Amino acid sequence: MIFARFLLAGAMAIAGSPLLADPLPSWNDTDPKAALLTFVESVTDPASPEYVTPADRVAVFDNDGTLWAEQPVYFQFLYAMERIGELAESDPSILTSDTLKAAAEGNLEAALSGGEAALLEIVNVSHSGLSVDEFQDNVAGWLDTARHPVTGRPYRQMTYQPMLELLSYLRDEEFETYIVSGGGIHFVRAFAEEVYGIPPENVIGSAGKTRYAVIDDVPTILKDAGLAFIDDKEGKPVGIDTHIGKRPILVAGNSDGDFAMLEWATAGKGARLGVIVHHTDAAREWAYDRNSHVGQLARGLDEAPARGWLVVDMAQDWKSVWPGR
Repeated sequence: MIFARFLLAGAMAIAGSPLLADPLPSWNDTDPKAALLTFVESVTDPASPEYVTPADRVAVFDNDGTLWAEQPVYFQFLYAMERIGELAESDPSILTSDTLKAAAEGNLEAALSGGEAALLEIVNVSHSGLSVDEFQDNVAGWLDTARHPVTGRPYRQMTYQPMLELLSYLRDEEFETYIVSGGGIHFVRAFAEEVYGIPPENVIGSAGKTRYAVIDDVPTILKDAGLAFIDDKEGKPVGIDTHIGKRPILVAGNSDGDFAMLEWATAGKGARLGVIVHHTDAAREWAYDRNSHVGQLARGLDEAPARGWLVVDMAQDWKSVWPGR
């Protein structure tokens, strides 16, 4: 099995190179770290039969639950609720439903009670009527001041230090890194380069409807209500193919929303590695998988061993979770 080969070689490499700088210092010296190191070494060593040229070293990462936290709900949804509240202050007539009223009041439970339809209604109202530039400036401003409702940390600090190290390590080894998120493409682009070192053109995400217009002599892209593309589940490999045009050789996710992306990427020829971040750490983060309202992980957890996918146990495999801790 590919995973077993990577693991054995990785353990030997680590044991034989004690003086090399550790590219993943926030990872415990457990099997997943060894497998990651070995995979990267095998595809970047020109003498290796698994060697991959830099042009084909593509690595893609889900965002929510993989690069930063997603509890108690996706951060973009929390932004959308606050945005509804701000809009309602100047124009209460926008609150045309119980869902929108709950969002304006900050009542998360009531706002979520309507399921996916309610979420889309809140996103439609909060994300439309702005230019792309205005929207991304608004998101950046929100990130400057907003705090996570449980930890009190700024959202930019709700990222996972081990994954930041992995991104940096891959880029040092001439990988091109991408985000493939179910979240909105313009929302993620507002912070991805600053937080992850991933430029806007390397962000793939769900997209609302947009249109071109010239406003006050300024050529502008406007955000309208409605969805153009959902970058989740089977949409993720479609998004990768559309934007990148090749299968990644490393793909990381945390939920069954990432299953199709993992399945498609690791079905390609040559060396491939699928990675699943398993949320098992109730003390430092959250513990959830099969029955979670976000980040549900069941099929991926069941099928990962047979498919050779790497399951990262957050409690066992990470020395630290958050930056600076």
